[in-house]
Amino acid sequence: MSSAQKAATRKRSRTLEAEQAADLRRSKRPRKAVQQPLAVQQAEGRKRRLNISESSATSVSRKRARHNPDKAIIDSSAEQEEADNVDGQKDPILYWTKTGHWPEGYSEQSDNDMSHLLARQKSSGSLRRKKSTLVSVDLASVAPSSTTPSDQKPREVKSAPYQDPRYKLLLSTKGSFMEKSDLDITQKSKKSYLNLFDTKQTVPKDTLFRNDLFERTCQNIQDKNETRVIRDISLLVVPSAETLATYGADHLNILIESTNEGWNNSLPLTGTRPQPDFSVGFKREAFTKEQLDKLAPFIGNFISGDQSYFMATYYMYFPFLTCEVKCGAAALDIADRQNAHSMTLAVRATVELFRLVGREMELHREILAFSISHDHRSVRIYGHYPVIDGKDTKYYRHPIHTFDFTALDGREKWTAYKFTKNVYDIWMPNHFKRLCSAIDSIPADLDFSVPQLSQSFGLSQDLERHQLSWSSQQSTGGARDTTPNTSFTGRGGSKRPRKRLAEGE
Repeated sequence: MSSAQKAATRKRSRTLEAEQAADLRRSKRPRKAVQQPLAVQQAEGRKRRLNISESSATSVSRKRARHNPDKAIIDSSAEQEEADNVDGQKDPILYWTKTGHWPEGYSEQSDNDMSHLLARQKSSGSLRRKKSTLVSVDLASVAPSSTTPSDQKPREVKSAPYQDPRYKLLLSTKGSFMEKSDLDITQKSKKSYLNLFDTKQTVPKDTLFRNDLFERTCQNIQDKNETRVIRDISLLVVPSAETLATYGADHLNILIESTNEGWNNSLPLTGTRPQPDFSVGFKREAFTKEQLDKLAPFIGNFISGDQSYFMATYYMYFPFLTCEVKCGAAALDIADRQNAHSMTLAVRATVELFRLVGREMELHREILAFSISHDHRSVRIYGHYPVIDGKDTKYYRHPIHTFDFTALDGREKWTAYKFTKNVYDIWMPNHFKRLCSAIDSIPADLDFSVPQLSQSFGLSQDLERHQLSWSSQQSTGGARDTTPNTSFTGRGGSKRPRKRLAEGE
């Protein structure tokens, strides 16, 4: 080889070595970080701190994943692994919250879709259900409060929305009508309530309604406020079921009542929460363990405030009687609007239960609840019933009796009292048997099929944005006095979806 060729060979070798050295330096040089949104940087920073104890191999793999264009797929594997640990067949709701979709076999629309009946949390994260279908309540976790569990409002505040005559129109937009249906009630219901007037009843002795005290009693409460009317005569117009049970009416031990307590556990119909002066329903102990187990998915964590079609307060199931007390010339109209609202929820509870088991037509045009409005001299008694047309249900009220109990020397002063006692003694036991029959018919293997969780279930909340002006004014007293959003999807997204969106998943 000539000297010129040897020189050329050495030159090529030096050039190749220089290129290799340059490549090596470039490979060791740290890459310039790609500028990312602040939310992503913070999220990744939290991930690095949380995983500091992991092996170096795992750390390297996760660092590489940040530069991987398929990052969303890699990050979702952890969530998928967590979802795999949830039995979707036993707890489809929890499975949905972990994965964003229903387990296999739950995606098809069912004719007997019962998803809207599931209990809902009062918070915006309404989809986060308890891990167990049979809800267990940790009493220690329920913080004590100086207020009542049902969050009472002052009497003036709770009745303010109903003072506007337009509330009747608002109810009608929700399918609740303060009038008779053109179809009227069934003959069976008509005979039933007439029998409640005809059946003899005993009345208490030595009360303010005693013959020699009655006239003076009426004079004493004239022009007085509602509290005075309630104190002096309300229990003589509408007797207490619990008091009667205390005096020996054992068949009434299954009943429980509330006085001026908000129906916080009932899914709302309007933006106003019912808070009747007096209401009666069934206590938890009225039902067997098997029946409570079947109701559990629809009741939820009732002590913590989950809302249900089947409850009024946290301790009252399936209310069927309310009473509102007023004073003043036009005040009974306000009481009627309050009662119509409360009893729509009461009738709705029974209808939804029977619809769940495919027996809703048994309730068509049947009186399922009663309400009584009274002041210092007048009484109005109504029966409340559904009109069912396929999947559509409308709620109506039947005027049963209106009278002045001070007329004719108090001839009808005990009419409402006897009627209510007969509701307890005659009508209520049959109604309770009917409820238990429907509960017993709930299948053990419930199908919670829901085609799309993005839609709102139950009664429409569209008109809540256009509430009457007084409704918004009354809601400025704090969050505890407002009715929370209860659509199945809640308001807005939860924190986890927002986080994934920020990371570009």
